[in-house]
Amino acid sequence: MIETGDVDVVCGDYLAELTMLILAKAQAREGGVGYARTFLTQVEQILAGCTERGIRIVANAGGLDPAGLAGAVRAVAAAQGIAVRVAHVEGDDLRGDLSAIDPPVGRTPVSANAYLGAWGIAEALAAGADVVVTGRVTDASLVVGPAAWWHGWAPDGWDALAGAVVAGHVIECGPQATGGNYPFLHEITDRRRPGFPIAEVAADGSSVITKPDGTGGLVSVGTVTAQLLYEIGPPAYPGPDVTAHFDTIRLERAGEHRVAISGVRGSPPPDTLKVALNDVGGYRNTMTLVLTGLDIEAKAAWAEELLFGILDRDAFDDVDVRLLRFDRPDAGSNPEATAHLRITVKGADRRLVGRGFSNATMELALGGYAGFHTTTPPTDATAFGIYRPARVPRTAVTHAVVLPDGTRRTVADPPTSGPIQPQVTAPPPVGEQSNGAAGEQSRAATRRVPLGAVAGARSGDKGGDANIGIWARDDAGHDWLAAFLTPQRIRELLGPEAAGLDVEVFDLPNLRAVNVVVHGLLGDGVASSTRPDPQAKGLGEYLRSRLVDVPAQLLPG
Repeated sequence: MIETGDVDVVCGDYLAELTMLILAKAQAREGGVGYARTFLTQVEQILAGCTERGIRIVANAGGLDPAGLAGAVRAVAAAQGIAVRVAHVEGDDLRGDLSAIDPPVGRTPVSANAYLGAWGIAEALAAGADVVVTGRVTDASLVVGPAAWWHGWAPDGWDALAGAVVAGHVIECGPQATGGNYPFLHEITDRRRPGFPIAEVAADGSSVITKPDGTGGLVSVGTVTAQLLYEIGPPAYPGPDVTAHFDTIRLERAGEHRVAISGVRGSPPPDTLKVALNDVGGYRNTMTLVLTGLDIEAKAAWAEELLFGILDRDAFDDVDVRLLRFDRPDAGSNPEATAHLRITVKGADRRLVGRGFSNATMELALGGYAGFHTTTPPTDATAFGIYRPARVPRTAVTHAVVLPDGTRRTVADPPTSGPIQPQVTAPPPVGEQSNGAAGEQSRAATRRVPLGAVAGARSGDKGGDANIGIWARDDAGHDWLAAFLTPQRIRELLGPEAAGLDVEVFDLPNLRAVNVVVHGLLGDGVASSTRPDPQAKGLGEYLRSRLVDVPAQLLPG
């Protein structure tokens, strides 16, 4: 990026909800630090090149100790003989005072961080910082801050700020915007390692997404759409600086590997900030028993009965048993005849959850079902965390920036809209259209094909919820998707695990897409989830694999 990208700022997003828990554990150990050490390795590699080219570095790798990371960056620069001005942003860590958090905090969390915005970053850059490190700011703030500084935006420039939020959302996951995790593999003709994305942000907040010349991957309307739909909820997307309205986004191809983003509207942000809380939940352990050949279900039931004859099932806080069927009749190879019985236990007693549980599974080896073996030897327990979302009034948070000369400034809040409001631009409820093209298509001749024959998808986690963004290739396809993918249909397609869950479906016609939020699918978040795919990364591809009746006119000839 530095050698070939022709960029003014390189930014890096290091913090996920799970990362904050990992950093809290690291910080608690003797000699541990609360920031992302990998960032320092990268700084060692790029600092000289950035200094030579006048490129600024902005990253949220400070985690739970941005001041400590700022000091470590200075040490790296001194060791390389480079004069560098380093600033850091702080104020997100609320562990010192939890009283204002809503809902009220019961037990003391191991991490509690408000999501700060972009203006501390902008102030640091305006003061001449070459490197700005932060704690928990929103992912998009790493782009909004530099754009606001460069163009001199006002805190109430809602549309420009919203456009930068969208640009930041596109590039925050690196090559996911340049062909990574993209469902239409045939479109990616350059299969080399994808280049990282670049956002060229204009003075009005519009942008062009591209990548360095000569790098692999693909930047297209499709790859940008996929990333726009990643880990979002309703179209009105509230942040600390602005509420960006994703249903106003317009995309257009602007050349090879160039996609223009325009039309984004913004409105004032709420007067509260999102808070991520992480608790230590206890211990967990998983053992996977392999079942082969005939009578799979009977073998699984007997194994479960035998195991919890040895162990007291009620001694665990949670027991999750899943029979995963990969087997097929008259399989052509031994592996194709196998299924997995995946058993996960959780509890406060490390010994019981650890070798107490895994050793007990091995007692079935000689006295259980025919063909018994496991995918791993007996394993020990590991600690897991519980994620809780909350909010806090802005008045309870002191957003501050420490400038290169050591001066500490409080960052003013932008104008706000009060409490979170319903979305401003609400489309018709999905699935309730009664006429038009969608109605005509529903009566047309259909073919039973995978949903992925006419739609792409990108899925991920939002705390304990899962999101699936689904998009069509043309307007007719979108009209059919918007009518077809009702909440009940989503529950049916996702199967038993979604049967009793609340599902919301939001229409995004400008993107020819709908966004699905499945509430509670991931339980208490990725660190606690017992799903084989705890972050729902494969959920979209599973949905695309389901057979549905699609109007024949939407299918390729």
